[in-house]
Amino acid sequence: MSAQDRFERLTRQLGDRLHGASQAPGDIQRNVQGVLRGALERMEIVSREDFDIMMEVLQRTRERVEALEEQVAALENTLQSEQASQPKIEPHAPPADDVDGSADGTKP
Repeated sequence: MSAQDRFERLTRQLGDRLHGASQAPGDIQRNVQGVLRGALERMEIVSREDFDIMMEVLQRTRERVEALEEQVAALENTLQSEQASQPKIEPHAPPADDVDGSADGTKP
């Protein structure tokens, strides 16, 4: 149901409740509040308090994510520095006089 349909239904309900305007003002106010409260509950609108709480949670989460991103970047930098400072190990090359592929230079 679209928001426009909800407001039209709300307007009809309020009109129906106020049709008997001979009621006491307190009764009218309670009826209007009841209709509005029901409409807002069906629209799944959150209270300002709940919204503020969720915004605080989101802010703390964002700060934690940023701190973790900084930690990861620092660890990556450390790892890169350590890898750059380690001597490179060359693969084992056969001796120059080992032309035939034997270990001592003699043919098998």
